[in-house]
Amino acid sequence: MRQNFSSGTKWEPVVGYSRAVRVGNVIHVAGTTATDAGGNIVGVGDAYAQTVQVLKNIQKVLEQAGSSMKDVVRTRMFVTNIAADWEKVGRAHGEFFGNIRPVTSMIEISKLISPEMLVEIEAEAITS
Repeated sequence: MRQNFSSGTKWEPVVGYSRAVRVGNVIHVAGTTATDAGGNIVGVGDAYAQTVQVLKNIQKVLEQAGSSMKDVVRTRMFVTNIAADWEKVGRAHGEFFGNIRPVTSMIEISKLISPEMLVEIEAEAITS
């Protein structure tokens, strides 16, 4: 059985995506950025603050899907300036996943949908 979870943003129906999709005990979380409930970017200019917000957003949708951060088995981190920000992004990721230790990738990309966004993260979880 498939369940789609929405964050309620105006872009989801336009682009045709869900914040997360759960099929059985597997949950896939879409690329998530540092936005608040109103769609405003949190932590402009601060990769650490943005990463914390991203991970809180991921945590929220996992809970809506009946899961938690402890069930995350993979993350993919996309950063716009890996040389300047990898340690900040990595530190925030470690604060959420230090004991869980999912497999991960950190990849530099040229830009995200807004120039103020510094990081985007995808996650996959397997829950019992």
